Amino acid sequence: MTLPLKFGAAKAPTLLSTPKKVLPAGGARYVLATAVTLLLLATVWLGGGLRRPGAASADWLTLDLADVPQVVLDKESELARARNRNCSYWDCFNVYRCGQRAPAALGGLELDGAGAAAAAATVDEADVERISIYVYPLQEYVDADSRRPAGQLSREFYRILQAIADSPYYTDNPNEACLFLPTIDTLNQNRIDTTLVGKALAALPHWENGENHLIFNFIPGAKPDYSTVLDVNTDRAIIVGAGFDSWTFRTDFDVSVPVYSAALEQYRWENGENHLIFNFIPGAKPDYSTVLDVNTDRAIIVGAGFDSWTFRTDFDVSVPVYSAALEQYRWPEPPPDRTVLLVAAQLNMYPRQFRILQEQTYDYPSEILLLQRCPTATAKIDEVRLDVGGPTGEDQRRTPPVGGAGAPDVRCNFPHGNEHEYPAVLATGTFCLVARGVRLGQPTLLEAMAAGCIPVVMADNYVLPFGDLLDWELLAVRLYEAHLHTIVPVLRAVSAERVAEMRAQVRYVYQRYFASLERIVLTALEQLNDRIFPHRSRSYLHWNVGPAAGVTRNPLFLPLIAPKAQGFTAVILTYDRLESLYILIQKLATVPSLQKMLVVWNNQRKAPPHPSLFPKIGKPLKIIQTAANRLSNRFYPYEEIETEAILTIDDDIVMLTADELDFGYEVWREYPDRIVGFPSRTHVWDNATGRWRYESEWTNQISMVLTGAAFHHKYWSYLYTHAMPGNIKEWVDEHMNCEDIAMNFLVSNVTNKPPIKVAPRKKFKCPECTNNEMLSADLNHMTERSACINRFAEIYGTMPLRTVEFRADPVLFKDNFPEKLKRFNDIGSL
Repeated sequence: MTLPLKFGAAKAPTLLSTPKKVLPAGGARYVLATAVTLLLLATVWLGGGLRRPGAASADWLTLDLADVPQVVLDKESELARARNRNCSYWDCFNVYRCGQRAPAALGGLELDGAGAAAAAATVDEADVERISIYVYPLQEYVDADSRRPAGQLSREFYRILQAIADSPYYTDNPNEACLFLPTIDTLNQNRIDTTLVGKALAALPHWENGENHLIFNFIPGAKPDYSTVLDVNTDRAIIVGAGFDSWTFRTDFDVSVPVYSAALEQYRWENGENHLIFNFIPGAKPDYSTVLDVNTDRAIIVGAGFDSWTFRTDFDVSVPVYSAALEQYRWPEPPPDRTVLLVAAQLNMYPRQFRILQEQTYDYPSEILLLQRCPTATAKIDEVRLDVGGPTGEDQRRTPPVGGAGAPDVRCNFPHGNEHEYPAVLATGTFCLVARGVRLGQPTLLEAMAAGCIPVVMADNYVLPFGDLLDWELLAVRLYEAHLHTIVPVLRAVSAERVAEMRAQVRYVYQRYFASLERIVLTALEQLNDRIFPHRSRSYLHWNVGPAAGVTRNPLFLPLIAPKAQGFTAVILTYDRLESLYILIQKLATVPSLQKMLVVWNNQRKAPPHPSLFPKIGKPLKIIQTAANRLSNRFYPYEEIETEAILTIDDDIVMLTADELDFGYEVWREYPDRIVGFPSRTHVWDNATGRWRYESEWTNQISMVLTGAAFHHKYWSYLYTHAMPGNIKEWVDEHMNCEDIAMNFLVSNVTNKPPIKVAPRKKFKCPECTNNEMLSADLNHMTERSACINRFAEIYGTMPLRTVEFRADPVLFKDNFPEKLKRFNDIGSL
């Protein structure tokens, strides 16, 4: 058997199976069962010798390559049936094989009667409800006549086997396996005999027409057709492959992965970490920035001319401005950093595509870096003029060595022929082109992501890696092949804010899912696990939203219901409307789920009344006087708030009943990541003005719930105060308007979900207040709020608000039932 480099002597000790023991039946059965259960628990707690799922591969699978048995395939050997193109999860996958994993604590023991029942109590549900993968023993399949092997075991496939064997999904028992992995290397179709592989698959003891089997493939097809799927008879097997198109990919059945690039294992892009950048003269006309205008990522800047906004305390180093008079000659300013909009470094593009890019390079010479193979291997790399002014006055030039065994991959730009080291050159571009070659999947995708370059995917019908889990719109630009001539205008239209967001998402997705072959494999297994156990599947946010720098991880996306016993804290924002304030306090005190009230006194010209003048209630009441009259004070995360739920309510909202408020809190418990409240509004697009318009008319749709009477998680108060994008918070406080719109933007942007309106009440008018006391009575109010929506949308770079046709009402709300059967009776109709 052909062995992968450096693995010829690799050996893993063979596991000695634990002998099975059957406990005797009879009168002593229950005593023995109890004793065995305690012994098992003690063994697990003390790290004893019983095996468990997820143990190291050395304890489970023998990957000894020194003496691999051969299986001879003759002409009469059965050939697996052709790939079933119509397979789906529902008709080609036997889900009943899954969830049969033996309890981790039972090891190799066999219990009966009460012993099994007692031991079952120690089973971890997460262990049972997890896919289990059986890896076939290593065997070499050869042709009977020519002794030609079906394929060669590559280093990459060996690492796949190790990754699975080391994962918690591995099992050495085929009878409890949910999935089966043949140890036949099909990663590269060019290195296998497709007919022999088809026979080898059919010879597997658990093949059963490929049901529940995994086949890994990175390079499908061969000359001249270059199929987008592995040309092997795989019948009902699941293909974990790269290069699918929309015709060959079986949705919700196959798994699309990227083409793995082995070069990335040796090329390390560290985002500037632990690097020093020296700069004496930052900025240029007309802005004269106080810091070097170069993408330096995590590098430490040793520079002159910082101000308090650009200097990163305890990180950067501030030095004096260097005086050229100290030397006999003057150091020149460094050449300006050339910004490259698009790097096109792929060598296997179609000639027509390359010709179009050549034309585009002539039209946009400073924005496209088009690379091709260098005409000679000894061409000079771009000469860097140092201009140090030596004794002879001649320029000193530096030419890095090229050639030799360790020479880098060098590519020349069109049309000048200057050399650039690849893949380092990808880091000089904002966008990197990933074009269709003879195969759809290209390693350029991962190489661009590794360099932090935003991929521009130009391959129609290409199923992007993990496309049903990852939102590629967050990190890549897709361009139709027929639109290649428009690529520069399209990329120019992407805003700087959007570019920054996409770069961050590229780094996050690459590091989490694509940074190594092991991560790619485990991501594929996690996707399969989510399919098979959908009730334990992870959400869109789990796969696509990473922890933001300096921001606490959002704790709300858990499959939990907030505890009822905790109740909520009411935060009342007031200025000096004492009469309505006292009425509101008395009404809130009757709500069973209320735990505490905070009165935020927003009037600095007048002290709040003495606590003895407030209504006497049976709930804690705290008065907080603010330092400035700001609407954002209602969202400050006060330390007095000890509950998860906050009810923000205006001092003139006195019409809500105790049942309405209590029901609102119950709805929030079901949806703790949403804004749940009473007054609702929506936003609409105005075709006449080409702008968003705030709408308060009663319609079938809502996209905002006003925080004058709404529940939200206290996490959103923290985020509003400390991590609101742009200058939204400052603008709200300055204009004394739109804090509720800002909160709706914030929550919808993070969750991608709409708010929830509770109960049918639509009129929220204070009967004790005159219109001129109400902020919303201003004639300019609606115009200002429309302006708020448009301003916030520009800052976010998108419209995060989500529209919904949904309202939560109590069960039996309008049913003709006796009142005593209804939990919430006093629900307002308008």
